[in-house]
Amino acid sequence: METRRLEVLLELARQGSMRNVADSLGTTTSTVSQQIAALAREAGTALLEPAGRRVRLTPAGRRLADHAVTILAAVDAATAELDPGAEPAGTVRVAGFVTAVRKILMPIVGELAVTHPGVKLEVREHEPAEALALLAADSVDLALTYDYNLAPDSAGAAFDSVHLWSTPWSLGVPEAAAPVAGSAFEVLSAFRDLDWIGNSRNKADEDVLRLLASMGDFEPRVRHQADSLELVEDLILAGMGVGLLPADREPRAGVALVPLSGPDVRVRAYARTRRGNSTWPALAAVLNQITGKAAALPGAAAVHGKA
Repeated sequence: METRRLEVLLELARQGSMRNVADSLGTTTSTVSQQIAALAREAGTALLEPAGRRVRLTPAGRRLADHAVTILAAVDAATAELDPGAEPAGTVRVAGFVTAVRKILMPIVGELAVTHPGVKLEVREHEPAEALALLAADSVDLALTYDYNLAPDSAGAAFDSVHLWSTPWSLGVPEAAAPVAGSAFEVLSAFRDLDWIGNSRNKADEDVLRLLASMGDFEPRVRHQADSLELVEDLILAGMGVGLLPADREPRAGVALVPLSGPDVRVRAYARTRRGNSTWPALAAVLNQITGKAAALPGAAAVHGKA
């Protein structure tokens, strides 16, 4: 149903006269009559009935007029919320990996409450593939994801992306292991006979590991899988294997980080939204806050923009 016709019906319910409705809307009684007739066809029932020399709303017409109050109010609210110049308001649903949620999302909760009290956050912790699937299904408005420079995330190309930061990764090994130097694949080759720790929720980690291992001419024996960096360290400390860890994170005592270079291994973090959705004021406010937080991090993107 066209909202314009609902507006005409609501005015008729309020004023009781087509002439008065025409005058208040700056149109003619003929146009008012045509609008009501078209609305009746859409509704599939009569909305007017004779009342002497005039007409009045039928019971169905009165019920539809009651609904029109709610419908038009909802349309007005949605229009105001989506107006790029409007005060940001609404609930922004976010899915993201735990590091991004903790580094750049949680710190803005208090700030948003002060600067944009009408904006609320709904947070879900998910790995990139899971977050992007939710974004594609319109189950969330913002996905905080990551990929590797050696394993680019092709799925992310379907969305608007803002590059937030990048972080070098290293190989986590027992501190007692002999020092190793050389290219990334030479470093990995030095531990070829050990078990390896992969990621239970993100295949990209293992893709990078297998790519580098192939350069060193061996097949890694991925025996363990863990999503938690703390659990990866637990497994290394227990002598159960080695695995990739971020170079900018201080490891626990007993774990050593071996740099990977030639090629470098870097994780790249992104904020991703559906095409064109970032103009929604509430989402734009959140994006502005998190990119500000990301800009202060080591490895922050020099220029924020679409990736």
